[in-house]
Amino acid sequence: MEDTRDLAERTPRSERKRRDSFGMFDGYDSCSEESTSSSSSEDSEDEVVPSIPATLPIIKNNGQVYTYPDGKAGMATCEMCGMVGVRDAFYSKTKRFCSVSCSRSYSSNSKKASILARLQVNAPCLRPVPSKSTEPGQIKSCATLFTYTATLHCFLFPPVVPAESFEWGRYICSNNTVGAPVSCFKHAPMGLCWGDVEEGIRIEVLNSDTNLSTKVYWIAEIIKLAGFKALLRYEGFDNDSSKDFWCNLCIPEVHQVGWCASNGKPLVPPKSIQHKYSNWKVFLVKRLTGAKTLPPDFNDKVHENMQFPFKKFMRVEVVDKNYLCRTRVALVEQIIGGRLRLVYEESQDGSDDFWCHMYSPLIHNIGWSRSIGHRFKRSDITKKIDGQVDAPAQLFHKVKEVDQCRDWFKDGMKLEAIDPLNLSAICVATVRKVLADGYLMIGIDGSEAVDGSDWFCYHGTSPSIFPAGFCEINNIELTPPRGYTKLPFKWFDYLRESCSIAAPVRLFNKDVPNHGFRQGMKLEAVDLMEPRLVCVATVTRIVHRLLRIHFDGWEDEYDQWVDCESPDLYPVGWCQLTGYQLQPPASQSNRDMPQSVPKQKKKAQQYKGQKKTEVDEFTFSQGTSDQESNGSGSYYIKQEP
Repeated sequence: MEDTRDLAERTPRSERKRRDSFGMFDGYDSCSEESTSSSSSEDSEDEVVPSIPATLPIIKNNGQVYTYPDGKAGMATCEMCGMVGVRDAFYSKTKRFCSVSCSRSYSSNSKKASILARLQVNAPCLRPVPSKSTEPGQIKSCATLFTYTATLHCFLFPPVVPAESFEWGRYICSNNTVGAPVSCFKHAPMGLCWGDVEEGIRIEVLNSDTNLSTKVYWIAEIIKLAGFKALLRYEGFDNDSSKDFWCNLCIPEVHQVGWCASNGKPLVPPKSIQHKYSNWKVFLVKRLTGAKTLPPDFNDKVHENMQFPFKKFMRVEVVDKNYLCRTRVALVEQIIGGRLRLVYEESQDGSDDFWCHMYSPLIHNIGWSRSIGHRFKRSDITKKIDGQVDAPAQLFHKVKEVDQCRDWFKDGMKLEAIDPLNLSAICVATVRKVLADGYLMIGIDGSEAVDGSDWFCYHGTSPSIFPAGFCEINNIELTPPRGYTKLPFKWFDYLRESCSIAAPVRLFNKDVPNHGFRQGMKLEAVDLMEPRLVCVATVTRIVHRLLRIHFDGWEDEYDQWVDCESPDLYPVGWCQLTGYQLQPPASQSNRDMPQSVPKQKKKAQQYKGQKKTEVDEFTFSQGTSDQESNGSGSYYIKQEP
């Protein structure tokens, strides 16, 4: 081994790296080819605890056991929830909060709601709190407690705001931006049949510029498209934009030209321009000759695309939001636009739920966990409710078949992975266990629980895992292991020190679809740290098939790296079309002034019992390797000096 290491050190770096079509470098030297990960039985809920060197300190925080190479001591108290824990495991440089959730809750002014949640324990007893209490947020008397409860009810149970309360059209026009085309979202309604819709086509829509009491229609031209939304101008206004209006093209009142004639509906010109022409029929014939319109079956396709195969009370296996390393049985409770509200089977009141899209990689058919060897939490429920049925396996998203008999991932291999607990970070990670059907259990280096409860499952072809060196080549800030002091982080040094090998580049997904996204495009995106929320968002960076999603009005630390084909991205107007609630951009004043109350609070949920990732020490940096073209050309290749 020493001879091999000396030879590697004497060999120039340019000769030790091999480029391939992925644009990455393969052949990282290793100090050991043996896997150090231990496997465990998946038939029980408890797993074998991996062995830990005696030299590493073991500390406990929030019910989990962690090891940290630097062994920093000291305790801290979270300013948001009041939890006491190990300072080194707390979030941010200042160690003020125990998690990303608490930090975001504090910045979005949810502190009062958290205080009330902690005080609710005292409410039934009606016991006064000692006046000299030093606990932040405690109330000194029961009378004050009742006042607080009444005042803060709106924080804990905010009123439902209709999706139409946010005006996408005005927002796009005021910011001079564009919406991502519907064709970018293959999983969304009409995503596969939007090609005939473009600027310049004519449609028949309701005429709102009239004094008539009955519904009348007029022809309008699409001036601008933004997702499902279109900026329309009635025929006859020419270059006058004073009456332009935004409309969702998938609503029932939008039709192809000729629909009114076929259905006996009146075409009436707007009252503002009725005087312009004495013969409107001649005008329309001239204007519409050679013009395009919607396909005649457009409305039928919209209706067909709004039908979803999942039904209420279907049983599925879904990731346990409290412990990412395992799955649980859940029931489909609600379906909105292909998004499922899943209630865990053991939930007594139905409040223990989880939102995801029906094509999400987080849900599977019953029996999936056992078939691949994934950890699974058994349910104590023995009696099924009426209507319960296991969701058919063909309804779930299919992954690419792989051959694990030949070259494949092995336990202990190093790679880079998007941290599911902090989606703004790509971290140094390790393959902890190889499962069947191409699935892998991944752990974030330096921040793992001893019992593996924060490992997470990615398929080997997942676009969320990358070969060692991907971030360096594409000028993305790589988050090194917590406590690793040799910065800037160098993969060769780390592999040598950890006696490990990097997963070969050839094993990773190299496909780059022609997705159509461009930097600056607007869309509606799920906040995956609080997956019930769909928010106004922007594509701020594109690296091949990887998109950096920014939530408008929020700091960059809440950004998310997602795949271009993620089912958690939707076109502008999707919420209005499906009836889902859209979270508008956060107000700058609301974020900067803790005493003010935003109309909509956007709070990330930290999965219980998981690590707290320190993202602000490794800020995102804009690089020159952003791929604005969407072809399947070679990746950016870093030139050797």
